[in-house]
Amino acid sequence: MASKESIQRRAQRVRRQLKKVAGERPRLSVYRSSKNIYAQVIDDSKGHTLASASTLEKDLKGSLKTGADAAAAAAVGKLLAERAAKAGVKEVVFDRGPYIYHGRVKALADAAREGGLSF
Repeated sequence: MASKESIQRRAQRVRRQLKKVAGERPRLSVYRSSKNIYAQVIDDSKGHTLASASTLEKDLKGSLKTGADAAAAAAVGKLLAERAAKAGVKEVVFDRGPYIYHGRVKALADAAREGGLSF
């Protein structure tokens, strides 16, 4: 199993590459735990979170069977896209962190794209 240091190094490597191509676009960051998934749109120049969503929110939690499957990730992605549009964000760069672009992370990204975010 990967050590905590190697996971952090991988996340920093991904983030370093994103900063090269991001320009002025905010970053859509994903955190995936064993039971839930969280996403937020971050403006790194100001250090502010513009929009966020997770499976722990009351309106999502009641409608989902579990917070740890692709359906839950898709619901979070769609909700995040709505909130980002309300905040005036249309284009982002996708920060997958240390996670492989597969499964729940991919489901969240696809739902965010369907919701109107472009990346």
